[in-house]
Amino acid sequence: MATVAAINISEIRGIQKHEIPEAFLKEGWGIEGDAHAGNWHRQVSLLSTDSVQTMQDKLDFKLEHGAFAENILVEGMEVHTLPVGTRLKIGEALAEVTQIGKECHKGCAIREITGDCVMPREGIFVKVLQSGNVKTGDEISVCEDK
Repeated sequence: MATVAAINISEIRGIQKHEIPEAFLKEGWGIEGDAHAGNWHRQVSLLSTDSVQTMQDKLDFKLEHGAFAENILVEGMEVHTLPVGTRLKIGEALAEVTQIGKECHKGCAIREITGDCVMPREGIFVKVLQSGNVKTGDEISVCEDK
């Protein structure tokens, strides 16, 4: 079973995301209060704990949740293996995968600190199809029907 390991937001673009215990995913928008939410295809970002652990194993310091600017850290599912168009039930919300990976922007803080960033390779983005509350520990599942 896949679960929400952490929820992370930043109120202002360009600063590191911080962990919150719960969030509201708003249809057509993303996480309320997150600076990256909006009417576009990358409303919420997801990254697997396994992806973070791979990076953590190479470092001599502890990575905090949100270090790779992920909104939702997922335990028990390799999110980068999900095809575009996959629908996910995340807590009470419904979302659809719109993009796998991304081009890393110039001056990426985590890349400068660690020498690498896993988000461009293994992070995914979703748009919110149905609003709902999400909290740490909530189940994440693939919806078979569209």
